[in-house]
Amino acid sequence: MFKLIRLEWKKNRIGKDIRNALILLFCLGFFVYAVEFFGITDEDPEANSIGISAFIELLANMSYIVFCGAMLASYIVKAYKNKTMNLMFSYPVKRQKILLSQMLAVWIFNFAALVLTKLAIYGVILIGSRHKGYTYSIDFHMGDSGFYISLFAGSAVMVSICFAALLAGLMIRSSKAVIIASVLLMFVTQGSIGSLTLSDNGGFFAILLLVSAVCVALCLGTVEKKDVL
Repeated sequence: MFKLIRLEWKKNRIGKDIRNALILLFCLGFFVYAVEFFGITDEDPEANSIGISAFIELLANMSYIVFCGAMLASYIVKAYKNKTMNLMFSYPVKRQKILLSQMLAVWIFNFAALVLTKLAIYGVILIGSRHKGYTYSIDFHMGDSGFYISLFAGSAVMVSICFAALLAGLMIRSSKAVIIASVLLMFVTQGSIGSLTLSDNGGFFAILLLVSAVCVALCLGTVEKKDVL
C-alpha cells in the first residue's frame, strides 16, 4: 500500500504541495504573529482574557479544510476527468486499493502538514511572548502532553471530515464541486453567527466524521462497479 501512496505523491508532484504548504505556513504564521504582537486588529478591552490558541486553531483548520479539498480534487477527481484513472485501473491491483491509496496520500500529507503548521505557529508565538508584550493571552503549554493529544486528535478530525466533500465531486466528476463543498464545510465547522458556533460542538463533529466515513465507504464500494469512462 505504501508503494502505491508514494506513487501517488510522485505522480502528482508532491513537491508543489509541500511548497504551497510552506507558503501557507508563512502567511498564517506572519498574520498570527502580527495580531498577537503588533496589535493589527481593533483594540478589545477583553482581548487579554481571550486565548491565542483559539485563533491559531481557527485559521489553521479553515485553511486546511480547503487545502485538503483542493488536493482531493487534484489527486482523485481530476484523474477521472483526465482519463488517467483508466491507466491506474489497468494495473493488476484492485480498484478499491488504488482509490484508497489516493485517499491516504491526501490524508497523510494534510494531517502531517496541519500538525506541523500548528506546532510551528505555536512555537513562534511562545518564543515571541518571551520578548514582546502580547495582545491575547498565552493559553497553551507545549510542555504538556495534553496539548499534543488535543493537537493530533483535532488535526485528524479536521482532515477526515474533508472527505465528505469527495463524494459530491466523484458523483458529477467535478473538481470545483469538491472545492465548493470544502468551503461550505469550512463555513459550517469554523464559522459563527454572533456567539453561536459549532466549532466546539463535539456531537456535531462526531456526526460529520460518520458522514465522511459513509462517503468514503460509498466511493470505495462503487468504484468496482462503475465504468471510469
